[in-house]
Amino acid sequence: MEVTDPVASEPAAARRRPAVVAALLLGIAALALWASSRMTWVTAYSSDGLGEDRTLTLDGGTWAASLTPLALVLVAAVAAAFAVRGWALRIVAAAVAAVGIVAAVPAVGLLSGGADPEDAARIADLPARATVTATDIAYGPAVLTLAGAVAALAAAVVLWRTPRSQAGLSSKYDSPAARRDAAARRGEGDERVTERALWDALDAGEDPTLDADPAPDASGNPPGDTEGDDDSGTRR
Repeated sequence: MEVTDPVASEPAAARRRPAVVAALLLGIAALALWASSRMTWVTAYSSDGLGEDRTLTLDGGTWAASLTPLALVLVAAVAAAFAVRGWALRIVAAAVAAVGIVAAVPAVGLLSGGADPEDAARIADLPARATVTATDIAYGPAVLTLAGAVAALAAAVVLWRTPRSQAGLSSKYDSPAARRDAAARRGEGDERVTERALWDALDAGEDPTLDADPAPDASGNPPGDTEGDDDSGTRR
């Protein structure tokens, strides 16, 4: 009797749903961080005492230089959400959560404490004789960064809670040996195999029927064993 593989019988869409949700959240987070890195966060006004005051615009990639690399990490995590499983997926989830926290730090600092003139002068790489006399901050990019950080944290939660059976690529991409091992673990030593396992064994050049013990005949001997009988059919 054929044994139904519970993982294989589960709809493919249901198995991929957590990875798809996580990928969407990661994509939103990466897009938010990348967009905010291109927007102006701080406008600084400086004076060097020699000429007219200067107006400097500092975008997110300058004020918070980590935004672009963090966005790239989230893009890489999209592929990892579909490719890994088990503890590897937990590591990816932890990394994504760390990215969300790191991305939120400069936005929270800017929204809560404003832009420090000394920080603005240092980030703008002004000469020593120049000083920043005033700063204006843009709240929109910082809020967008926080939204991206929240999306990254939500993706981390989804990845962390993804069941092992629903993580990674479909089992059809596994090697035949890996699928047989997984089937054996799920069957807890049951010697019955699925039709798919039989085909995997044939693909590997193995004869799946060799593992089965042949049924004895009426006299108690294995089929083909005639050593115990003489030509007349009686025992020696």
